[in-house]
Amino acid sequence: MPNRLIQSQSLYLRKHAHNPIDWWAWGEDAIEQARRENKIIFLSVGYSSCHWCTVMEGEAFSDETIAQFLNQNYLPIKVDREERPDLDSIYMQALQMMTGQGGWPLNIFLTPDDLAPFYGGTYFPIDAKYGRPGFLHILQTLRRLYDDDRAKVDGVKAEILTNLQNSVLLATQTLSQALLKDGLEYSTGILSAQMPGTRFPMIPYADAALHAVRFEFDRYNAREVTTRRGLDLALGGIFDQVAGGFHRYTVDPTWTVPHFEKMLYDNGQIVEYLANLWASGIQESAFERAIVQTVQWLKREMTAPEGYFYAAQDADSFVTPEDAEPEEGAFYVWSYDELQRSLSLEEFAELSEQFSVVPSGNFEGTIVLQRKQSGQLSDLAESALTKLFELRYGTGISETFPPARNAEEAKSIAWSGRIPAVTDTKMIVAWNSLMVSGLARSYAVFRDLEALELASQAAEFILQNQWIDQRFHRINYNGNVEVLAQSEDFALFIKALLDLHQVTRSIQSDAPENQTDWLAEAIRIQAEFDQYLWSDELSGYYNTAKDASRDLLIRERSYVDNATPSANGIAIANLVRLSLLTDDLDYFDRAEQTLQAFASVMEQSPSACPTLFTALDWFQNQTLIRSTIERIAALETQYLPTAAFMVLDALPENAIALVCQGLSCKEPARSPEQFMQQVQQSQNRSR
Repeated sequence: MPNRLIQSQSLYLRKHAHNPIDWWAWGEDAIEQARRENKIIFLSVGYSSCHWCTVMEGEAFSDETIAQFLNQNYLPIKVDREERPDLDSIYMQALQMMTGQGGWPLNIFLTPDDLAPFYGGTYFPIDAKYGRPGFLHILQTLRRLYDDDRAKVDGVKAEILTNLQNSVLLATQTLSQALLKDGLEYSTGILSAQMPGTRFPMIPYADAALHAVRFEFDRYNAREVTTRRGLDLALGGIFDQVAGGFHRYTVDPTWTVPHFEKMLYDNGQIVEYLANLWASGIQESAFERAIVQTVQWLKREMTAPEGYFYAAQDADSFVTPEDAEPEEGAFYVWSYDELQRSLSLEEFAELSEQFSVVPSGNFEGTIVLQRKQSGQLSDLAESALTKLFELRYGTGISETFPPARNAEEAKSIAWSGRIPAVTDTKMIVAWNSLMVSGLARSYAVFRDLEALELASQAAEFILQNQWIDQRFHRINYNGNVEVLAQSEDFALFIKALLDLHQVTRSIQSDAPENQTDWLAEAIRIQAEFDQYLWSDELSGYYNTAKDASRDLLIRERSYVDNATPSANGIAIANLVRLSLLTDDLDYFDRAEQTLQAFASVMEQSPSACPTLFTALDWFQNQTLIRSTIERIAALETQYLPTAAFMVLDALPENAIALVCQGLSCKEPARSPEQFMQQVQQSQNRSR
């Protein structure tokens, strides 16, 4: 008998619909029920492609004894963090205060009257192991504590509440060039740290370090650090060398064995970063190959017929339709014998020369393909990879590969190759926006029209489908629009529109008459962002609108970078760009107010907020370059991280361009040499 989650649009919630636990979705009905029955709220937050979320669903959440106790003594609520990042952010911050670390699944216990947390953790096994207590023991202990020692519970939650409330109050601080350099250098140092353990892409830090290349540091070589990160990504097992697309992270410091889920948000950021690396002068063929392959993966497996991009692909997949449980990485890994059987002697030898191919394997006896060196792959190696592609997907697959939307589909469809991992087909505005920005940058650098077309289609879908009653919404489930847009949706979509506006200027003469005015749309959506999420009292943008915050413990203004960049950091850079492109200094004033609001945390905790420092770079080194279509098109292929472009047909006599920096303009440039000197100097005015 399924529980009430069977009615949910969320794939993650539906995965728990057949648990014996009487799950509720987050909402007023669930909260009121907990208050009427004086039940502790057990809040469990995760997402569909989360490996340990899947493990806990199959273990503790499927256990009848645990379910019986949980149903009798708690009000269990499931939340999809991809639907409600605002809820996830608050309670993840609380968990980190309690334990010093976080992650998903996020399992936290709240008192029903005020929704305040008093205990939490991540993965809980059924029985005590891995140094973690058993889940039933935790449930029994916390229930006794709540019934018999409420004062202790109240003391814990009061301390957490105080810390949460203090976290949203930030002192103002003076902005300075020294603050900018210190912050960019700090991000470069974090990116360069050689520590054992897991490796994440950390693109907000990589982006800040790439901004830092223009500055001279004593401690770190930003050029070396950013190039190394690009090579780790493009050559490592984190990249699907056979079919494109980046996995979420690797479980080792050598970038060899990935956690196999593929998230849209990672791929959008990595494509943009690698394109920027190429534009900055590091023209490594592996970067271009990774971008091209990722665009093909996106088109083949992650693009809906309507034009938007799907959210994620699972790490686990079934080996045969008869399997009860999927295996991690099964869709992606190879046995040594399989490679020998499938390839010619010459292809196998070349693959072994170019990739990590050994009989013992590098992942549980199987092989994750990782390149041994940079440079161009040989035709023979590419031929071998093409054969492996056909083994994985079946023959005749090139343009599109239909998604398996759930485990039942994965096991019931007669795939011509391997059984694919499940794809979460929902559309998330923020994640689509990151991919649009990556594709737009790929077009600017490589002139890949297919990338621009994919980006434009996704942006058009959002513009045409994500407003209800003149309010922007975050999620689209196969035509069903849900959840009011949050700050990351606004900020990242406005950035995507500005990115599209900038790169389409260079093809303006060939553009169709009905082409969308991306800048006008960005201005319109920024007005809605300002109306509903701007803080008049504190400056900066709240995570959620006031009329969508009634169920939140606090109203946060996100400034911390996680797997995705912080909303306020992106918003500040957007405001600076809008001020340059519209000559409206109200945008610039708002950017300054927001930076001042967060300047104290930038000084005290620079490791938390690299995107705020790239925003400060925009604020202090903003440049507007006005010239002809041809010169603008040429500049777009270069890395000019704080420059905005405007096409001008009418320039002063004998002038070829106008360069403005800050609130003043240089004399009209009358030669290419003078023009480029002005452009380069404007990007680092501290020299």
